[in-house]
Amino acid sequence: MPLSIKHLLGLEGVPREDITLILDTADNFHEVLQREIKQVPTLRGKTVVNLFFENSTRTRMSFELAEKRLSAQPLNFSTSTSSVAKGESLRDTMRNIEAMKIDMVVVRHNAAGAPSFLTRCTDAAIINAGDGLHEHPTQALLDMMTIRRKFGRLEGLKVAIVGDILHSRVARSNAWGMKTMGMDVTLCGAPTLLPQHPEVLGVRVTDNMDAALSGANVVMLLRLQLERQGAGLFPSIREYRDRYGLDLDKLNKLPSDIIVMHPGPINRGIELASNVADSGRSVILDQVTNGVAVRMAVLFLLGGGEIE
Repeated sequence: MPLSIKHLLGLEGVPREDITLILDTADNFHEVLQREIKQVPTLRGKTVVNLFFENSTRTRMSFELAEKRLSAQPLNFSTSTSSVAKGESLRDTMRNIEAMKIDMVVVRHNAAGAPSFLTRCTDAAIINAGDGLHEHPTQALLDMMTIRRKFGRLEGLKVAIVGDILHSRVARSNAWGMKTMGMDVTLCGAPTLLPQHPEVLGVRVTDNMDAALSGANVVMLLRLQLERQGAGLFPSIREYRDRYGLDLDKLNKLPSDIIVMHPGPINRGIELASNVADSGRSVILDQVTNGVAVRMAVLFLLGGGEIE
């Protein structure tokens, strides 16, 4: 059964059947990644442009590796060495790249809505790798894959997402996707770091970390995105850490089967203590591994690949 969507722009409005198909396909590719030879020929002959206008480590490398594992041909774009540095518009950049006969575009941009705009400039499939404060759908998908592999299900699980919610596209995509999959989601952060209209997301919102963690199966910490913030959103880093950081003392008061997640990069000693990030309850590196499988699944399903 194919996806009902041509592009992956976000998880808002994506049906449960599509999310399930992506996660099931990712599980299959996870098994491929355990083999000695990890490459499959499913997208041989396809060209994928990685159009990154923002810095990235995990997402960019994960997409490029996923493309190579599927035998596609990655074409990497760098803003600093492209004609964008000379003033070329996003539309002209995309139209010129399309003229080179490409098949898919993975785009990260600091402007919310940029991936959606690109769908009007090209016939290629567009995959959103993060757009401004809007969404980061593949991160949410790999988060859900990680949770499902740990618990065997998503329906009915309780998740607390704690940190800089206001500036987090990860929190938004997870809220949309997890709610669609029947999960119980609570967003938690300092009052100045919570969204102004949380009712739009349809999830619970609180500034009390203890309330957010009560009964949770999963706690996901988010970093303070200081590069996107103005001054005065919280009194001090120390006070923020004390109220919204997760250290070993707090973790030991939680159920022994709770798992700790983080989309990275981690500000160690602020939202997450090192001895928690590196503990047996952390699945942070599992998230990174599963990210390759999820991105393989998305590329495969949108690229029309067939398993040989």
